[in-house]
Amino acid sequence: MVGIINFGAYIPKYRLGADTIGWHSNQERSVANFDEDTVTMAVAAGYECIKGFDRGQIDGLIFASTTPPYSEKQCAAIVAEALDLNENLFTSDVTDVLKCGTTALRSAFDAISAGSCGLMLVIISDSRQGPPRSETERNSGDGAVGFLLGSHNVIAEYEGFYSVTKNLLDNWRSNGDPFVRTWEDRFAIEEGLENVLNDATSAYLLKYNMKPSDFARVALYAPDGRRHTSLAKGMGFDDNQIEPPLFGFLGNIGAAFAPMLLAKALESRVEGERLLVASYGDGSDILGFKMTQDTKLSRDLLGVTGYLESKEILESYETYAKWRSVWDVDDGSRRPDPQSPSAIALWRESDKNIKLYGSKCNSCGYIQYPMQSICVNCQSRDDYLSVRFSDQQGNIFTYSMDYIAGSVDVPLVITVVNFDDGGRILCMMTDREIGKVHIGMRVQMSFRKLRVVNGIHNYYWKSIPIRGVANAGN
Repeated sequence: MVGIINFGAYIPKYRLGADTIGWHSNQERSVANFDEDTVTMAVAAGYECIKGFDRGQIDGLIFASTTPPYSEKQCAAIVAEALDLNENLFTSDVTDVLKCGTTALRSAFDAISAGSCGLMLVIISDSRQGPPRSETERNSGDGAVGFLLGSHNVIAEYEGFYSVTKNLLDNWRSNGDPFVRTWEDRFAIEEGLENVLNDATSAYLLKYNMKPSDFARVALYAPDGRRHTSLAKGMGFDDNQIEPPLFGFLGNIGAAFAPMLLAKALESRVEGERLLVASYGDGSDILGFKMTQDTKLSRDLLGVTGYLESKEILESYETYAKWRSVWDVDDGSRRPDPQSPSAIALWRESDKNIKLYGSKCNSCGYIQYPMQSICVNCQSRDDYLSVRFSDQQGNIFTYSMDYIAGSVDVPLVITVVNFDDGGRILCMMTDREIGKVHIGMRVQMSFRKLRVVNGIHNYYWKSIPIRGVANAGN
């Protein structure tokens, strides 16, 4: 039996909403922070997805996005290293089309069924931008979702698929375009979305001799809430079968939209129920699933629901514009351009910077970061074990705030974090509210982007307040 073993999600902390000055809309949408992109969000979703599993058993990873940070370099390799997966791993990027998320899922299921991979991780992450204050911008959102797939202990059995391809210029973005372009609305909806999804869904039902009433939930792609409901009903589904599209809370997260609704549906499904996933983009992928056991989200996982509720509303649209470079915002600083990262240094220090490895002395048990050949406590030499700090929590031992460092998010907060299991790190802090930072504050680590110089995306780990409903805004 091939299917979904586990799932995880990540939704950025910040939202544009009714209280955001200059947003002029009551509709909320998720917004990636200035140091987040599709790779960092993929790492966060991946960590939630594989928590509690032996990551050494994962032998495949597919990263899907229409907005990868690199046009030529595999992002799946970065995600795999940040998640500390094995090097003998099949990795692939799937991109350039809105249905790349479901395409990645189908490809992974095919690989597992064929026996070429046993346990695969598929992560779909997107951060599409529309023109300032356009309908596309209002309806869009940022986020990532991950699925651990295999043939044992599945919670949702993969029952089948149907795919169609249709060359249609309704949404596109050429090289150098910062924003998604769209054609006339009526043409895009009637000739594209409605025809393609109706035909693909009908063909799936015919292929497997099924009908709409056989499904408890349908996770359906749509550009906005109104069309989502009308489209689902036009396909024969009732209100109680439609997985809420989260417009007004999250937004359309592109390639991750339908897979995110699948993850949301999986949070509280009952054994025997069927789920249907329908994506869109130059055609459609239809995937069917059957629940093999009741699902109840672990207390250690936030899931889609927890991330939706753990949020902070941005004070002004200008902040978002500065983060996403929607338009140039002059902050008055005059500083020299930063130096380009060294490709050799990035490679040589990947264990320290990407995997976030420290060391534990075998002689005295002292834990330290970064990894040291000589123990600072007992001075024993080259006698240590590697320790991964990326999935640990800790407390702020001390911190400082720099208002003249030239950070995008002033002030730059530097923290010294004491990890619960031992060890200490000096690092930047992000996703923080200045008035709530304090000594003893509980924090966790988050994979983030430091800067982009000469086209090189320089990633590292930062501390963030522990996400959770009770900690929302902290």
